[in-house]
Amino acid sequence: MNRRNANLGYFFSSAVARFPDKVAVIDLHGGMERLITYAGLDERADRVAGLIRRLDVAPGERVGMIVGNRVEFLEIFFGTMRAGAIPVAINTRLARDTLKFILEDAGCRAVFVEPAVHADAIAVADAAPIAHRIALDALSIGATRRWLEYATARDESPRLDTPPALPADAQAFQPYTSGSTGLPKGAIMTHAGMLWYVAYNQRYWPSTSEDRGLIALPLFHKNAMRGTVKPMLYAGGSFVLMPGYEPGSYLDALAKYRCTYSRGVAAVFTMFLQHRETLARLDLSALKSLWIGSAVVTPELMDEVERAIPGVKVSESYGLTEGGSPFRAPLDGRRVPRGSLGVQAPEFQVRLVDADGQDRQDEGELWLKSPYNCLGYHKRPDVTRDKLVDGWLRTGDVLRRDAGGFFYFKSRVDDMFSCGGENIYPKEVEDLLFRHPAVANAVVAPVPHAVKGYVPAAMVVLKHGAAATVTEIKAYCLEHGPKYAHPRFVEIVGENQLPLNGAGKIDRRIARDQLAARASGRTLAE
Repeated sequence: MNRRNANLGYFFSSAVARFPDKVAVIDLHGGMERLITYAGLDERADRVAGLIRRLDVAPGERVGMIVGNRVEFLEIFFGTMRAGAIPVAINTRLARDTLKFILEDAGCRAVFVEPAVHADAIAVADAAPIAHRIALDALSIGATRRWLEYATARDESPRLDTPPALPADAQAFQPYTSGSTGLPKGAIMTHAGMLWYVAYNQRYWPSTSEDRGLIALPLFHKNAMRGTVKPMLYAGGSFVLMPGYEPGSYLDALAKYRCTYSRGVAAVFTMFLQHRETLARLDLSALKSLWIGSAVVTPELMDEVERAIPGVKVSESYGLTEGGSPFRAPLDGRRVPRGSLGVQAPEFQVRLVDADGQDRQDEGELWLKSPYNCLGYHKRPDVTRDKLVDGWLRTGDVLRRDAGGFFYFKSRVDDMFSCGGENIYPKEVEDLLFRHPAVANAVVAPVPHAVKGYVPAAMVVLKHGAAATVTEIKAYCLEHGPKYAHPRFVEIVGENQLPLNGAGKIDRRIARDQLAARASGRTLAE
């Protein structure tokens, strides 16, 4: 078998052959516009592979990446895999201790660092037991440090001609899960599984060479990489790469570059909806679809986005770092109900399992199986045994299935809490809050209560120009939802005050801690 065909680093080789001079990536890093062709991206990745080989990083060894949204991320990520090594792309917003933990847990032989994306990245990499350190934009690296300057080292390296032979279950890359319930865990993702998934998506939901995506979320997150980078490069399309998300710039880029689709977390869309004047003046006629996922999505948000941008279809997506996206719109053309993730996707197996380990048809923890599934967790046999059972991945997500086979996300297994004997899922209360005409965004978490044990509490963001009091919001929830589920404590906050993690999702652990602290000492209604 052709070695390149078994290596994820070469997955877009067919597009390189067909469209060598076509722009693949429009990189807006640093306030500039860099146009990277397919041939250019291919050469850059080949030279990174040559650099990895020149540094004596062996196939199967790990290479850390603390790099922001720029084309260099892509060439390092895929070039490392071309050399048979395993890239470890690290969340650039992690605390210093967590950054240190991941570099050491992965046992990285080399690390690529963009100094500007993390104040402690250089110091952490300097102190870690790493053989090779390569810096992007290295003006801040002192002359006495043992660092290579990235662009020079890349350009002086020969293009890798022959990739190494890889075993059938070779690891491609190692993403670390968020660690909201403990230290981050490195998932073992395979070349074979990832290549299957790229071809699978194109087989059932094909992208075209005319499509153009827009990425504003971090490249280390699956939403960007799996949802836009891979399908666009595989099909010969293109995408705009923003250094980060800012609502006005995001909308301007959608219009200026005639983007046909974009993906994001709910916060992306709730924030740009506050910029109605910008939406009204822009020509977004090329935009066909928007996908919201990676966090709780309310039907109200999807409806509001479609009203704000007429002619655009808004869909909800669901996926896991370790298991892919097992739900899609039905191939028979049936419409996906608002609030649903879709039906079981072809070639995926899914189960709903209750707390006693019994399969259910209506509701339970989602277990799934496909070639995409990770092989396990790096140096964590205990987690591997718990999360992978006879090839089934336990997701930790509670889902409901209706009579038509449509699935609905309810909560994380560990998010549910009991309020006076009633089981409450935070998403149910958030859905209720989103129906209030003045509410733009909300997060709900349990806080201690002297009588009920725990009760719902909420942080709420109001729409621009809208007005509502805490009393009015509480009264609305009592009138329109179950009495036991109304939030006993509500705090109205600014749109930038909701705690977000590095992937742009609401950090529920921090939200829970903040709400518990703010509600402490208050007299909460029963």
